[in-house]
Amino acid sequence: MRTSPLRRALISAAAIGAVITLASCSSGGDSTAPASTADTEAGSRVAISYDGGILVLDGESLDTVADFESEPFTRLSPAGDDRHVMVTMSEGFQVLDTGAGSSDEAELTDLVFPADAPGHVVRHAGKTILYADGTSDTTIFDSADLGSADELPEVETVPGVEAHHGVSVVLEDGTFLTTVGNADGRNGIVAKDASGAEIASSDQCPGVHGEGTAKDEVVVFGCENGALVYANGEIVKLSSPDQPYGRMGNAYVSETSPIIVGDYKNDVDAEGYLLGAVTLIDTIAKTLEVVDLPDGVEYTFRDVVRGPEDLAYILSTDGSIHVLDPETGEITDSYPVIEAWEGPAEWQDAHPAIVVLGNVAYVTEPAANSVHAVDLTSGRVLASTELDVAPVEIAPAAG
Repeated sequence: MRTSPLRRALISAAAIGAVITLASCSSGGDSTAPASTADTEAGSRVAISYDGGILVLDGESLDTVADFESEPFTRLSPAGDDRHVMVTMSEGFQVLDTGAGSSDEAELTDLVFPADAPGHVVRHAGKTILYADGTSDTTIFDSADLGSADELPEVETVPGVEAHHGVSVVLEDGTFLTTVGNADGRNGIVAKDASGAEIASSDQCPGVHGEGTAKDEVVVFGCENGALVYANGEIVKLSSPDQPYGRMGNAYVSETSPIIVGDYKNDVDAEGYLLGAVTLIDTIAKTLEVVDLPDGVEYTFRDVVRGPEDLAYILSTDGSIHVLDPETGEITDSYPVIEAWEGPAEWQDAHPAIVVLGNVAYVTEPAANSVHAVDLTSGRVLASTELDVAPVEIAPAAG
């Protein structure tokens, strides 16, 4: 049986392990999470949101296999089981079954995890963690238990204290980390053991936003003046070189790499959402470095992922994917993919985004109503499709 270039690229990633990166959040920041092996022999899918609807595409051909009506603006996040996607609706997190890895048709199910102002979705250690900004409640369940199409899986709910835009993480030993804040702002995190006893806390993280879990379960949270790093029961504050404002709000991680790549902004009054520098955090040495990108290389929270060899891949306004080595901070290659583009006026506006399954990146091009599949090991565009709508958010399902 002949195997297409796209399928070969995906399958080869399954042999070495792959990173799926999550994008998220409203203030121009976002959280990323989780490593997952991309085994797509049974069929991958890609979910695409647009104004008033959600498409599901075949992961290889990029043909549309389903089209669902939805609320005008929705967020899409992989659910952690390589098949389902969480859709933020007004009532909570609605479950989209992409049908990946099966012969089943895609379905926007009636299953909804209730949440007041649903926000971040985190996947780690076989758990899916849902955060409700309106209550600060955290809902936790085993990712594999989402397979039943008839009912929601059994969940654990950790009540919030004061509502704020936040995020929670659960580690393999049951350690629970969550942000601390209220309607007036956010200032830190608290870590509790599996019994609920406090292990550590810090209030030295103004504007805490986003999280990422790196190698050996070291967790980072972004701050407006640096980052907090949690490891082995201790929290370390790393300061940005720019003070009092040097913001990291999104963490782009690989669970096989000790280096965290974050976004970076040092002008609190800057207009728009384009950024021209990245943060590199060494979780072993406990250092934070800011690297300026070359002229013309700018991005938003939707435009950075981790991929093959734990490298970072930045989809820039010049239309290219720039390959960044987190170990050195150097750009090692660049792959032209789409036309040059401008930053959005509002963070919700459709603008180019990138996600990864194995060695393959899926890139949206809203100005052309298009989606492209790119082999990140070569820069070759493997497939492209033109849609009838402008894509906004994108989430992959490996199958």
